[in-house]
Amino acid sequence: MSIIRAVGLGREFPLPRRTLFHPRRSTVALHPTDLSVNAGEALGVVGESGSGKSTLVRLLLGLDTPTTGTVEVAGRPVQARASARELHWLRRETGIVFQDPYASLDPRMTVARSIGQPLRALGVEGSHDARVLEVLQTVGLDADMAQRYPHEFSGGQRQRIALARAIVHRPRILIGDEPLSALDVTVRALVLDLIRQLRRDDNMTLVIVSHDIGVVQSLCDTVAVMKDGHIVERGTVDSVLLNPQQAYTQRLLSAVPTIPR
Repeated sequence: MSIIRAVGLGREFPLPRRTLFHPRRSTVALHPTDLSVNAGEALGVVGESGSGKSTLVRLLLGLDTPTTGTVEVAGRPVQARASARELHWLRRETGIVFQDPYASLDPRMTVARSIGQPLRALGVEGSHDARVLEVLQTVGLDADMAQRYPHEFSGGQRQRIALARAIVHRPRILIGDEPLSALDVTVRALVLDLIRQLRRDDNMTLVIVSHDIGVVQSLCDTVAVMKDGHIVERGTVDSVLLNPQQAYTQRLLSAVPTIPR
């Protein structure tokens, strides 16, 4: 059963007029697109910069307003131009991890306050302090780190804090927009294992946007390849990455560096 369903989803951005007498122009970031993600599925979205990956994710999360089409999450429509309060139900269903963990954390807030922010904003019942300590342990951080500030942590630790904040309210869907690209290889492997464990333990649905084909191959069941605002190929990870049918997918995979034997 689909937990995310987009029909004819598209986004155009207006461009400034050259002069008052020139017609209005626009650029298409996402052409009308259909997409469905089943509950418990892990979908990887790949493509070069500017292919529309982040635009697609923002529309699915209700962080931007589509020019065309509709989005449903868990069977409920995501209303265009809805207020923050009207989208509380969507925030309860979803958690997101961004590319830059330092930019996504308020430097004035302690770790405990940052992680607990979704609990307060969404009015989640129960002990917030206990849940924050529980989720810190889940991501492999000590409880005594809760009163420290983001600048006191390494990049990998900050990304684990960002992940803790994304899952603290127990969402059914976890979305990562280049969540591992700012990390070194060793830390990336640790965070990969953590996301894999979260999916296994909580049966989370994953949508991972990444330039890193290896990350998608390691985490995902299915993959969607994007180019110029279109999904040009979609299928299982093995079928698309081992036997690509589209010329663009073949070129994308051929650009991945490999070590010769």
